[in-house]
Amino acid sequence: MTVRIRRAAPADAAAITAMIHGLAEFERAPEQCTVVETQVRTALFDQPATLRAHVAEVDGDVAAMALWFLNFSTWDGVDGIFLEDLFVQPRFRRLGLARGLLSALAKECVDNGYTRLSWAVLNWNTDAIALYESIGGRPQSEWTTYRVSGAELAELAGP
Repeated sequence: MTVRIRRAAPADAAAITAMIHGLAEFERAPEQCTVVETQVRTALFDQPATLRAHVAEVDGDVAAMALWFLNFSTWDGVDGIFLEDLFVQPRFRRLGLARGLLSALAKECVDNGYTRLSWAVLNWNTDAIALYESIGGRPQSEWTTYRVSGAELAELAGP
């Protein structure tokens, strides 16, 4: 078995889109996932890109992905990485791909002087939580994530 972790390329857009839908199923919300391949390709590869990605290949097949973007720490005065989605296709789980992708993102941080790698995890995803804790990740319990979307977002935006 040959494993390779690399930055995503335009040819990966279909596989990444399929994995996004796979993640939505895993997270028990497939009906909420409406993204299509052209949107993913645009976000990843148009200039300026709004999304970045690493993929893990197993014997040449795209088996896992990490979708991320830069955020800015006003306290540190430098960028950091926010990991939006990490997904390993079911048949490739338990091969160390998620850990490998996280390691690649940590290397991005170190190589570019970024001071943090952040992400969110569903409270019920105990396998992911165990992985994150095993690599030194710690929950930020003093912060509560908020979101406004849909009708509330439109109302907030006003006329």
